[in-house]
Amino acid sequence: MRRIATSVLCLALAASFVGSSAMAQNRRQDDAGRRQEEEAAAKKKRKEEWASPRAPLASLRNAGPCPYVKVLYDAGRYAEFEAGREAMNAVAYTGEIEGLSAGCRYEGADPIEMRVEVLFNLGRGPQAEERRKTYRYWVAVTRRNNSVIAKEYFDLPVTFPAGQDRVMVTDLLEGIVIPRADEKTSGSNFEVLIGFDVTPQMAEFNRDGKRFRVNAGQATAAATTTPSNQNQ
Repeated sequence: MRRIATSVLCLALAASFVGSSAMAQNRRQDDAGRRQEEEAAAKKKRKEEWASPRAPLASLRNAGPCPYVKVLYDAGRYAEFEAGREAMNAVAYTGEIEGLSAGCRYEGADPIEMRVEVLFNLGRGPQAEERRKTYRYWVAVTRRNNSVIAKEYFDLPVTFPAGQDRVMVTDLLEGIVIPRADEKTSGSNFEVLIGFDVTPQMAEFNRDGKRFRVNAGQATAAATTTPSNQNQ
């Protein structure tokens, strides 16, 4: 009888062990599945935010299309070197305009009101002396393929978190107003250009297609979007 009871007890313990192992495995699979779903949702949200053509302004029946918004190639990247040496170990700070999201509204003979969001990828290299850096960029309104109507400069202060060499920052520009001669003047007659305030050497560096981007560290997306403070 004792031998039978012992066998029954062993079987019960074995069954319990198998059940616990199966439950643990199921939990791991569930956790992995949730992580994959969260990553997919985050990726989808970011793609919608930066690839969607939908205007961020309230929808109105415009008199025509919105102005073209684009990054000027010569000023789309920022590369600051120690003593002007173009080498990876001489990099102080870098920057790149990664994406634009824009919208407009106008009707009748009203001026065009625009809102633009700019996504920056900013880096801190081995020659950077501070964790805080104020980048400067500009926004220009032009007649399409013609003269500049207005140009304004903006400061973008950034603090790199300890141990991180890259940061993603979104800047929101509101209050861009473009006057129109009459109701027949559509937004397609204008362009909005955006770029870093670069030196002639930086502009030449960009034109030559050269590229230095800080890859060390882990990028941190900005949690909030705040309007820029315009410099007079």
